[in-house]
Amino acid sequence: MYMHMCLQLVAPWWKMFVGKTDKEQDEGTKQTLAAVEMLEGALRECSKRKPFFGGDNIGYVDAVLGGMVAWMQGTEALCGVELLHTTKTPLLLAWMERFGEMEPAKVVLPKVDRLVEFAKMKRAQRA
Repeated sequence: MYMHMCLQLVAPWWKMFVGKTDKEQDEGTKQTLAAVEMLEGALRECSKRKPFFGGDNIGYVDAVLGGMVAWMQGTEALCGVELLHTTKTPLLLAWMERFGEMEPAKVVLPKVDRLVEFAKMKRAQRA
């Protein structure tokens, strides 16, 4: 179930990022924000106040969602939408910081500013 929620984040985020019309982008934004809200609830429910979706240790959901950390951090610069907020998604924000501080994540996750630059270039090429 939680894995399905992670996947529900990707398709609408993509629609928000590359939608051809304002209506398509707005729909993607609504669906993305709804998915983020579901993930916040899922983290609250399944972590049982522990640091990760998997509890004390990183689990499968953490690993999959962790691959999207830089994209989630770059969404405001790319789409003008703040996905994560201290009052609306405090658990996801804290989770993202913990995940990003882990040594393996530091090694493999792209730098947000470079990712944003790359994504903007790719979007311009599609236009």
